[in-house]
Amino acid sequence: MGEGWYRHATAAVEPGPLRAAGGLMVTADNGLDLLEETDLIVVPGWRGIDAPVPPALILALRAAQARGARIMSLCSGIAVLAAAGLLDGRRATTHWRYVDAVAARYPQIELDPDVLYIDEGKVLTAAGSAAGMDLCLHVVRKDFGAQAANSVARRLVVPPHREGGQAQFIERPILQDREGARLAPLIDWLRSRLDEDIGLKQMAERAGMSERTFQRRFKELTGMAPGDWLLLERLRYACELLQQHGQVPLDDIATASGFGTLATMRHHFRTRLATSPVAYRARFRLGT
Repeated sequence: MGEGWYRHATAAVEPGPLRAAGGLMVTADNGLDLLEETDLIVVPGWRGIDAPVPPALILALRAAQARGARIMSLCSGIAVLAAAGLLDGRRATTHWRYVDAVAARYPQIELDPDVLYIDEGKVLTAAGSAAGMDLCLHVVRKDFGAQAANSVARRLVVPPHREGGQAQFIERPILQDREGARLAPLIDWLRSRLDEDIGLKQMAERAGMSERTFQRRFKELTGMAPGDWLLLERLRYACELLQQHGQVPLDDIATASGFGTLATMRHHFRTRLATSPVAYRARFRLGT
């Protein structure tokens, strides 16, 4: 990436080969003395929220924070930062699976379970593995600018950037078994008509079912009610338009994605994504 780019190194309490979760072997080339001169420390997933953290690691992280190093955790790595007291009185996040355990063990942390990542300046936390990539791209953007972050994202084949305040929800429901093929034509038809006002009756007729049967089968196969699925598809399409078309008026995007009015689109962006269409476009527009 050119001159001045990050130099990476790995460290552990005891250098050498380590067995990670799932049997993966990782080699740490350095001991904790590396943390005495590191500008940015990334703590990966930890073995468990209640798993003890070595005192030597706690002391090394506290010393690094005291001298001004940035420290970030990914997913369950929040347990290490919390044990070191680095999150006391701060906002932080973690994967939704660990929220209750972290909140119970560390009530002094201002935990926000509804975001992808949080940047508190010198301490940063990410919700999960994919959100960790978002946080890393956020750091690259801050350190080297949007062009560098977009270049890294293209190499990784991931979106250029997702706002930290975006909710932890945005996975597209998948038809769960081969019987989902019965609804596949309807799904394609709906996605091609997101700008139209399509109700439950029309969907059921298109699928050749009664409304009651259709609602039950649709939820069995997608995990959500037809109306909720349609709302998420409209949100996803609106996000794509905001990313790809920087000059298209927001009213036109609201119409094209089926929200009808900009006020309605704003409402759903705020309640579902914890952001606004304007903020989303400013953050994620391709080419910025």
